[in-house]
Amino acid sequence: MKKIKRYLVTSALPYANGPVHIGHLAGVYIPSDIYVRYLRLKGEDVLSICGSDEHGVPITIKARQEGVTPQDIVDKYHNIIKNAFKGLGISFDIYSRTSSPIHHKTASDFFLNLYNKGEFIEQTTMQYYDEEAKQFLADRYIVGTCPHCQNDRAYGDQCEKCGSTLNATDLINPKSAITGSVPVLKETKHWFLPLDKHEPFLRKWILEEHKEWKPNVYGQCKSWLDLGLQPRAVSRDLDWGIPVPLKGAEGKVLYVWFDAPIGYISATKELTPDWEKYWKDDETKLVHFIGKDNIVFHCIVFPSMLKAHGEFILPDNVPANEFLNLESDKISTSRNWAVWLHEYLEEFPGKQDVLRYVLCANAPETKDNDFTWKDFQARNNNELVAILGNFVNRAMVLTSKYFEGKVPIRGELTDYDKSCLDEIAKIKTALEENIENYKFREALKEAMNIARIGNKYLADTEPWKVIKENKERVATILNTALQITANLAIAIEPFMPFTAEKMLNLLQVTPLGWDKLGSPVILEEGHALGKPELLFEKIEDNVIEAQLKKLEETKAANLAKEVKAEPQKASISFDDFGKMDIRVAKVIAAEKVAKTKKLLKLTIDTGMDTRTIVSGIAEFYTAEEMVGKQIVILANLEPREIKGILSQGMILMAQDATGKLAVVAPEYNVKPGSSVG
Repeated sequence: MKKIKRYLVTSALPYANGPVHIGHLAGVYIPSDIYVRYLRLKGEDVLSICGSDEHGVPITIKARQEGVTPQDIVDKYHNIIKNAFKGLGISFDIYSRTSSPIHHKTASDFFLNLYNKGEFIEQTTMQYYDEEAKQFLADRYIVGTCPHCQNDRAYGDQCEKCGSTLNATDLINPKSAITGSVPVLKETKHWFLPLDKHEPFLRKWILEEHKEWKPNVYGQCKSWLDLGLQPRAVSRDLDWGIPVPLKGAEGKVLYVWFDAPIGYISATKELTPDWEKYWKDDETKLVHFIGKDNIVFHCIVFPSMLKAHGEFILPDNVPANEFLNLESDKISTSRNWAVWLHEYLEEFPGKQDVLRYVLCANAPETKDNDFTWKDFQARNNNELVAILGNFVNRAMVLTSKYFEGKVPIRGELTDYDKSCLDEIAKIKTALEENIENYKFREALKEAMNIARIGNKYLADTEPWKVIKENKERVATILNTALQITANLAIAIEPFMPFTAEKMLNLLQVTPLGWDKLGSPVILEEGHALGKPELLFEKIEDNVIEAQLKKLEETKAANLAKEVKAEPQKASISFDDFGKMDIRVAKVIAAEKVAKTKKLLKLTIDTGMDTRTIVSGIAEFYTAEEMVGKQIVILANLEPREIKGILSQGMILMAQDATGKLAVVAPEYNVKPGSSVG
């Protein structure tokens, strides 16, 4: 069995074209932080490495859309992401970035090492070129019609409507997203990593030597290997990224998938001069925390790069999680369908651990899971407030009330007292086993079981009743309850560090190491405690309703964007248009039509006469709102009777993609009867 002297833990580099959301947290960053905090509590030598992934086409697209430089984009989001992580207590030893000089040099040197060893294949391929923009087009800069579903907004790498993976040459009627012109195919030279060459090594290393990996990781790797690996380009034609460090490679940069994982190495170099012992010593355990969309890069591509280089260790484990959905819908950055971390921290001040708790308790460890605001509220109110917070508060308040806030003298323990304390020692074993096997949901349940034991212990021993006849027994009960509280503070620290810190302040003790967990005596008799305070507060319905309303507004906005306008109707002649008498009119009276939901009876001044029009707009305008409005009407529409009322004309309304109606009106008041045409 491998001897482990130190741990190197990496977390997937978040892409710096947008903020971090709860899907990222549940999939990668909270599990990673739990693992690292646990190792630190145990006194292990561990480094936690992360940083912003700042190269690639999506960043150049966003920069073009916003009229700024790619550097402006990555600077903005790097700071948002870094500050948000810090706000949630994600305790990286370094949060670096791939636009840094040290990363550029590290990635360039890595490329040259492989190039000089002959590890790349040089190939000339045909790629789309925009003659107007005078540049080769990355897949995301090519749009056209999907050959599978006929979506006319498909990209050169994927159709987001049907989900099909595409090559740019698969698109029907391809066009440049930069100029709108039709691109041409042109020769270009690139370097490829021959993954097929490394397939025998990968089969042995993964399929034979790492059967302990999570089934979703092992299974995806096996599928890739069974399909047969192909050479993969390590360079591309782009002006944003790390230049390929070769003569004749002007205008070419390292492909982002190649340079990003090297970011783990460059960040470690930036952090410590002893970086090599973490990357090149076999007694280091390397663990990559990632989401399932990154499995192939961290289990097949990056290990092939490391193996080809020859000096680096390989990962011991890659505990990838599945995806987290939001209110039963896939989280989407482009559709703004997400709970953004930086917004959560602003809207829920002091509730960092509530989010950490809920996302861990509902983590998508083996399958996709769903985050709902109602579940968030229920877990806070029914678990954090009613179980954990309730137990700690009762132990503290009773001690304050009966023993002046000092740890009372413990008398002889009953068998029940001993069994409760013994149970915590068993929980410690279960906690360690689950965390070390990356089962953080189960580990969190075990930590919360300490609070459950404490609540049951106080409910069973009833110190508030016993105090009347036996204060010495109450002293033993509360001493035991406080020892359980101290154990709980240790157990929850990896999961809820802010709460653990509050508990240590309540207990008036310095941070406690993992070795003390399971001990029946942590707090000494006579030790003065702090003033009792609540750890958590209930989250009310109105707070949750506000979040649900926010999501509904996002959904409506997305629908308005996604639904296309109705197709144009058949052409008419100018003479046909000339037959329509369209005029400005003014509403002088309005009332709801009885026994209907949609109809308003409007009395209008047309400039020619006063007449009545019945219109189905009552769901969007009240009668009071319509009085005094200028409107546009089709004056010579043949009259017809509606609900017994003769309607003489039609109001012109605009209808958006959600079905909402809006009055068409002149920009400023004009005389009723003015012609429109």
